[in-house]
Amino acid sequence: MLSRVAENIYWLARYLERAEDTARLISVNSHLLLDFPQATSLGWSSLVTITGSEALFNQHYREPDEVSVLNFLCMDRRYSGSILSSLAAARENLRTTRDVMPNSIWEEVNRLYLSVVKQAEQGLSPRMRDSFLTQVIRSCNTVNGIIAGTLSHTQVRTFLRLGRQLERADMTTRIIDVRSANLLPRSAEDLKPFETLQWMSVLKSLSGYQMYRQQVRLAVRGPDVLRFLLQDEAFPRAVACCIGQLSRELASLPRHQPALAAAERCQRLLSGACIDKLARQPDRLHDFIDLVQIALSELHGDICLSWFAPFETDTWTPLQVQSQQG
Repeated sequence: MLSRVAENIYWLARYLERAEDTARLISVNSHLLLDFPQATSLGWSSLVTITGSEALFNQHYREPDEVSVLNFLCMDRRYSGSILSSLAAARENLRTTRDVMPNSIWEEVNRLYLSVVKQAEQGLSPRMRDSFLTQVIRSCNTVNGIIAGTLSHTQVRTFLRLGRQLERADMTTRIIDVRSANLLPRSAEDLKPFETLQWMSVLKSLSGYQMYRQQVRLAVRGPDVLRFLLQDEAFPRAVACCIGQLSRELASLPRHQPALAAAERCQRLLSGACIDKLARQPDRLHDFIDLVQIALSELHGDICLSWFAPFETDTWTPLQVQSQQG
């Protein structure tokens, strides 16, 4: 497979996953705020922090209020990680690789993109928010279903899965880092009763609440949630599961040794973590997530060096939103 085709397929998967994950994040935050008293300082700024795009947001918006954050994350073309920008990039990458992809994938992605463009022109009202976010999530799931059911097990599928798994792992670490540390102020004693809601929101942001209850069978607690999302090898959005699946895909490709070694280093980092200590010390948890982000960045770099032409690759920095060059 040509390196440019492989790269476009890889980024197609990343952008689709990014659009879906962003929609999930906004949806959960919207519902979470309804469960907290108005006196709390919870709001929308943490979503911008999760994406690592505070500098760009501050250039164009005065306050991280509901309207501004929603527009920035959903419809702002100036932000490469918005739902609209992500779908536009996914559509363009798919357009250049249509000869190796089922037509039904193009039809679904194109339909979703045009629908989001129309919604952007009309504006996203609070009344339409839930239906809009649900449409994005369901359409992305439909694409994944089409891929699973109709795409042959070739290198095309392999690079799609590489992009999807790395993007998922990245988003999971971002959510853990920001939500666990900043969702509730550390000094607000009156917010202690809402600690369970905080951790439930972390799980729901990753569609993991039901699977957590089935797997852990205990009340929602910080250490258990961290262990589940970082080290569980069965939940599809847990970091360890993402890296495990990614490693299996890497092993099927030629010249896989550097990238597979990077994936194994990341896996060892995850399995060796003492979750109970990290849960008690937010600063140590933040430092650990930084290490995982660096490991993911190195893995991305090794994938680029192994299979994508050097002049076509992207740089990828922890806790920043990537944009495709070229």
